[in-house]
Amino acid sequence: MILNGENVNAYIRAEEVGIMASNTSIYPDVRAKLTALQQKLAQTSNVIMDGRDIGTCVLPDAQVKIYLTAEVSARAKRRYDELIQKGVEADYQQIEADIKERDYRDMHREIAPLKQAEDAILVDSSDMDIEQVLTAIREIYERAVLKETE
Repeated sequence: MILNGENVNAYIRAEEVGIMASNTSIYPDVRAKLTALQQKLAQTSNVIMDGRDIGTCVLPDAQVKIYLTAEVSARAKRRYDELIQKGVEADYQQIEADIKERDYRDMHREIAPLKQAEDAILVDSSDMDIEQVLTAIREIYERAVLKETE
């Protein structure tokens, strides 16, 4: 993600940002505004969007939908390793608890709960490295594009 010419991926992937997004996603006005902005972007540009309600609410007619998931323990380990590599003190048990809490909150919210879209392809990345995930997603996309051109 580039913002004002700066790569902000590290910032938007921070745990605090994910928690804040989860906490604010329960507000209908906030969700409606952000959904409209995302839909407008998709109408004007080819996009790849990542989010917990993209395939079910934001872009229900997307060309390709992938429900990317992983076991809580795998996600917690990835986050823990990432923080340790950055020299940040981390508590694996707390990270795991935070992920479970966020998942529960997002899956049980009234508006746009986290769930797999019926036509989304499931990719469980629990036992995959990043290259394997990218390969799996690329293959899904290529199959979808080939199917459309037939």
